[in-house]
Amino acid sequence: MFSHHTVRKLLPLAVAAALLIPLALAFPGAGSWPARLAVDLSGPLGRAGDWIIDHRDSHPLFLYFFGHVSNAVVICVRAVYTVLLAAGWLGVTAFAGLVAWRLAGIRLALTCVAAFAACGLLGMWVPTMQTLALMAVAVTAAVAVGALLGLAAGLSPRTDRALRPVLDTMQVLPAFAYLLPMVLVFGIGVPAAVLATVVYAAPPMARLTALGLRDADAGVLEASASLGATGRQRLFSARLPLARRQLLLGVNQAIMTGLSMAVIASVIGAGGLGDRVYQALASVDVGAALAAGIPIVLLAVVLDRTADAAGTRLGATPDPAREKHLLRRVFGGWYGRLLTVLAAVAASVAGRIADTTLWPESWTVPIAEPVNRAVAWMTAHLYSGVPVVGGTADWSARFTGWVLDPLRTALQAAPWWSLLLLAGAVALLVGTWRTALTAVLALAAIGVLGVWEPSLDTLSQVLAAVAVTLVLGFAIAVGAARSARAQRLLRPVLDVCQTMPQFVYLIPVVALFGVGRAPAAAAAVVYALPAVVRITTQGLGEVNPAAMEAARSLGATRSQQLWQVQLPLARPALLLAVNQAVVLVLAVVIIGGLVGGGALGYDVVLGLAQGDLATGLVAGAAIVCLGLLLDRVTQPAKEA
Repeated sequence: MFSHHTVRKLLPLAVAAALLIPLALAFPGAGSWPARLAVDLSGPLGRAGDWIIDHRDSHPLFLYFFGHVSNAVVICVRAVYTVLLAAGWLGVTAFAGLVAWRLAGIRLALTCVAAFAACGLLGMWVPTMQTLALMAVAVTAAVAVGALLGLAAGLSPRTDRALRPVLDTMQVLPAFAYLLPMVLVFGIGVPAAVLATVVYAAPPMARLTALGLRDADAGVLEASASLGATGRQRLFSARLPLARRQLLLGVNQAIMTGLSMAVIASVIGAGGLGDRVYQALASVDVGAALAAGIPIVLLAVVLDRTADAAGTRLGATPDPAREKHLLRRVFGGWYGRLLTVLAAVAASVAGRIADTTLWPESWTVPIAEPVNRAVAWMTAHLYSGVPVVGGTADWSARFTGWVLDPLRTALQAAPWWSLLLLAGAVALLVGTWRTALTAVLALAAIGVLGVWEPSLDTLSQVLAAVAVTLVLGFAIAVGAARSARAQRLLRPVLDVCQTMPQFVYLIPVVALFGVGRAPAAAAAVVYALPAVVRITTQGLGEVNPAAMEAARSLGATRSQQLWQVQLPLARPALLLAVNQAVVLVLAVVIIGGLVGGGALGYDVVLGLAQGDLATGLVAGAAIVCLGLLLDRVTQPAKEA
């Protein structure tokens, strides 16, 4: 006799089989989704796209609403860009260094100054200012919109339930899918890029704001209410101060996701550093891509460290030892802020007097040519003809022929109803019947949308890349968790890999592996690997020391400690690493459509290139369903 828990687990699966098998007999198909169960959305979506294009210059909605929004965005970006150019490289660098010094000390100040100086040395000062101006406007708007949505969700459970699927969809939808509707409404240019960045960066801010408000200490709120505080007073005096850490983390995440999207938005005319990276991708110029990618990394590091320092300083008790220094006393308080601005203005004026507003050309250090020579040598010596191990072209062909092709063939040849049952069974093992129902409906929606085969092609690439990522990531993390020196050496490498734009990864893998699905999978592995290593290393490092000491006292070897103590106790972190690997790999596999990845990524890129709303949105919706399916089967439910 089965236990009650086992029956509860198997009953929904039996019900699903009883429903699906008769449906499969009524609508037979040799692995592919039955055409009679698909819905063709190309007609309605195509007509909607044509209507938008035809009425974009005449309809009142575009003239009196979207037109004003577009003009406001252009004015704001131009104003910030004008201020940055007027300040000059000396003023901007001085202001960044002074602000960082006031927030965190001399180390962060030197980091900021060195980062902006490196942008100038690489000859990327003007593109960096363009990206910074776009980021300033987009992140400010994203933080404002996200905070308002998070405020509504945190104060109202009904609003939270209504917003949750919307935010899920916004976070899973690939970045390219945001660009097409924005281009149709606003045209190619800065407004579409800024608004796409706002839509992409607002969900993290909204989620973390709502989380902070919901998790506020109930005792403090009750004490505030007992003292007669109104709802507004409780919000501003208790809820928001208690949620400060989550709010600042939301701002940080908005900055990071906004910078990532600002680079991708170069496809639709955002300009700046992203445009240089995209041009380098078009010509497979690794040196030019690296010259533009390094400033993006430096900009991300500066913004991340500065935002983190501001969050740490805000509301913290001043350190008396630090306030003893004369300069800190002079630059403390409100007059310190005024002196910071005046010092930056003085530096700007000095730069204008010296006629060096822009970074001098004679001070640039070109790195594109040496990098391209190194890449050419690697391509010539590693692409093919390497004894014993073979070249990278051989690796790419073998990975495609031995892994990607058989996996795609197996998925596409399997009966559609068996894949639905398999998705439901896996989701049921890791979650509840609600998890299984969500997974089955998400997979079925892909078939209804009429993109069953390309979705399974994308799924095969994701599964293969995730498997390689987890093997490499877990192996590196286990070694790093056992050595503090290895962790210190890995940290800057992981920082660079996590902040490097996704486009940059595509260029070297194309140079080394050629064009196809294997390069897209290789780029996805490199992009997702840092997150897996970080999460796994942290999880292994946080294992209870008492449990490890008990294992050692019982004579367990290091291998036994790893397999029988550390890995079982670090299971939540390992599962989170698997989940993050799936999400990040899916994002890059979609962008891999630019380098021959095919499948859904190709459809999204094709829809954007041709302005085909039907192709782009249907592929985007299928990616959302695929992401939802993979998320549910890799992240166990709390009720399970």
